[in-house]
Amino acid sequence: MRQAQVTRDTLETKIRVKVNLDGGGKSQLATGVPFLDHMLDQIARHGGFDLEVKAHGDLDIDAHHTVEDVGITLGQAFAKALGDKKGIRRYGHAYVPLDEALSRVVVDISGRAGLAFNVNFVRARIGDFDVDLVREFLQGFVNHAQVTLHVDNLKGENAHHQAETAFKAFGRALRMAIEPDPRSAGTPPSTKGSL
Repeated sequence: MRQAQVTRDTLETKIRVKVNLDGGGKSQLATGVPFLDHMLDQIARHGGFDLEVKAHGDLDIDAHHTVEDVGITLGQAFAKALGDKKGIRRYGHAYVPLDEALSRVVVDISGRAGLAFNVNFVRARIGDFDVDLVREFLQGFVNHAQVTLHVDNLKGENAHHQAETAFKAFGRALRMAIEPDPRSAGTPPSTKGSL
């Protein structure tokens, strides 16, 4: 079973993440940042994996440390659960619409961290959530999962819809990339022989 649990304990945050990549899309989320919980639920549901996240952060300052550190810890858990990455598809992509909004996400489980983030939010906040934190979350994930990730919002007039399509597409692209490839069972998806 491709499962992992990771704990991150700093002066700013205390975070525990459990992931089961072969789960059914169930989530138990308590980050103290309601919009982040909503987006994490989208990743788990559309990614088809089980996810538990518990976080206590310095929310009296703002949500930055909590959101970024959840991304870091989730990235670490993904990398641990994937192990040597043998037999996975490696690449994944998804287009996801929500009313007027449309986002595209492409991922490469490459062993190299890289983020290309092209989302021009139509406003700076979604409720109390600072939209700059979407990039911070994804950068934390990318750096610690060691993946290459391209996120493009192609259309959108509602910031909530822009974010939600990006997170849903992120989950769908991850799902495709981490799927076992029966034609490559037991071998790494790289001409180098490892990722």
